[in-house]
Amino acid sequence: MRRLISKQLRLPIPRRSFTVTSAHRGIRQIPDSDIVNFPGAVRSRFTTELNFHRPQDDPAMPTYRYINSDGVIVDTSRELDIDEAKARKMYKDMVTTSVMDMIMYESQRQGRISFYMVSAGEEGIAVGSAAALDKEDVIYSQYREQGTLMYRGYTLDEFMSQLFANKNDYGKGRNMPVHYMSERLRLHPISSTLATQIPHAVGAAYALKMESSPNIVVCYFGEGAASEGDFHAALNIAATRDCPVVFICRNNGYAISTPTLEQYKGDGIASRGIGYGIETIRVDGNDIMAVYAVTQAAREIALKQQKPVLIEAMSYRVSHHSTSDDSFAYRAKVDVEEWKRRDNPITRFRKWLETKEWWSSDEELAFRTQVRKDILKAFSKAEREKKPPVGDIFSDVFKEPTPELREQSEQLKEILRKYPEEYELGEYDKSL
Repeated sequence: MRRLISKQLRLPIPRRSFTVTSAHRGIRQIPDSDIVNFPGAVRSRFTTELNFHRPQDDPAMPTYRYINSDGVIVDTSRELDIDEAKARKMYKDMVTTSVMDMIMYESQRQGRISFYMVSAGEEGIAVGSAAALDKEDVIYSQYREQGTLMYRGYTLDEFMSQLFANKNDYGKGRNMPVHYMSERLRLHPISSTLATQIPHAVGAAYALKMESSPNIVVCYFGEGAASEGDFHAALNIAATRDCPVVFICRNNGYAISTPTLEQYKGDGIASRGIGYGIETIRVDGNDIMAVYAVTQAAREIALKQQKPVLIEAMSYRVSHHSTSDDSFAYRAKVDVEEWKRRDNPITRFRKWLETKEWWSSDEELAFRTQVRKDILKAFSKAEREKKPPVGDIFSDVFKEPTPELREQSEQLKEILRKYPEEYELGEYDKSL
């Protein structure tokens, strides 16, 4: 099979080559030259036409697709290195993510967990990109990357421990549900504060560059996060310092209740990558194979050329923003149902699998039945586990507890001894 790397996807516009070394040599304006050589705009031609560039005059960036909504390959110029075993894993992880999302959403409605965010309609972005990465690549994600974690090996027990904030939660119960982390899988903790992971990812990528690491950093975020200042600062730093990072923007049409038409006027998020001098591509996020292809190509550019790449994955947020949101207050239910019916990433990939005879209706029923049982088993186990020790609230603040922390710890002990009937400590793993 021809590997993707031998026939790489072409990203629209190459970056201007301008390094610190070239800056030190200086840029001079040649007399009578028709090309601008000012430091701020290198190789721009002089003109006598006073014309403003209007965004509407430029065509929108195209969206790359590999299979259409019927599961038929439309890019016949390349073959992807996806064998049967890999394809089945990708599909199973999408289905497992979808089933887990439905169960956990309902569990929040029952009051068994406090909060949840589903990734319905965006499973292909998470799983497809994860399948194209090296297991040692560093990940900074937002909160719809359950499929990315699942593909990497995050277990159902690990998901449930975090969601229930029990004693096995790596975050020791300090974060809201869906704020996963895993040192084993090189996943940095998810933060509620929008877009803060983007500059962190760039810093990590710069560190890998300094270490001559064979790995890169991948940073996920939604188009709403691209309205934050952190996004702009991060992309500019990544571009000017040539950091090996792949930015994956999930453009699902809504930033909570704000539609994209009210978020920005330009050509999506992809146009911003070009503006910062970053190689950029737009992809059909409902096409898991296209996501796989562009992520694989982007990773090779970031690693071999040591520079950033931006991927804008176009999708539609089928779900409510979170369990705290009712999206039908600001969009029509019929529109959501139409998207679910017309272009579901799981259904599209299944059609392709069935044409290859790598999946069947009987397997579908058996797998969904079994995975639901597996999720509910992990759910029940995690729900019964005790909460982290109360004393953990004083740990990990400083390397060694300060006198103030020790004093606060003693004060809490005294309160608990004095008013034992006011606190249900039996649900916690240990006392102070």
